[in-house]
Amino acid sequence: MTETDFVNQNNAEPAQARKLSGSSAEAPSYQNLHRELLLSHKRGLLLEEKPELKRVLEQRRLERHKEEEMARQGPSDLEMELRKRQQKLQEEIRQRENQQKIPEFVRVRDNLRRTQTQEQRITH
Repeated sequence: MTETDFVNQNNAEPAQARKLSGSSAEAPSYQNLHRELLLSHKRGLLLEEKPELKRVLEQRRLERHKEEEMARQGPSDLEMELRKRQQKLQEEIRQRENQQKIPEFVRVRDNLRRTQTQEQRITH
C-alpha cells in the first residue's frame, strides 16, 4: 500500500501525500530559490545606496525649485525688452506678408500718392 492509497480512518478522506524532505529532486530547486533570494536581497540593498540615482533626483528637485522661483519673480527687464523686440519683429513680418498679398498696381498707386504729397509739401 502506498501513501496516497492510505485513507484516514477518522474522516474517511484520502490523506495528502507527504513530500520527503532532503530528496534529490527537491534539492536543486531549493538551492536555486535560495540563491535567487540572496541575490535579490543583495540587489535590494545596493539599490538604496546608488549615488548616481540620488544625484539625479537631487538635480531634478533643484531644477524644479529654481523654475518655481523664476515663475514667482516675474520677467526681468531684459526678458521684457526681448519680448518687445520679438513682438516688433513679428509685426513687421505680418506687414510684409500683407504687402505681398496686395496686388502690385495698388502698391504702385500708393507709392505715387506718397511721392505726390511729398512734392506738394516741398513746393509750398
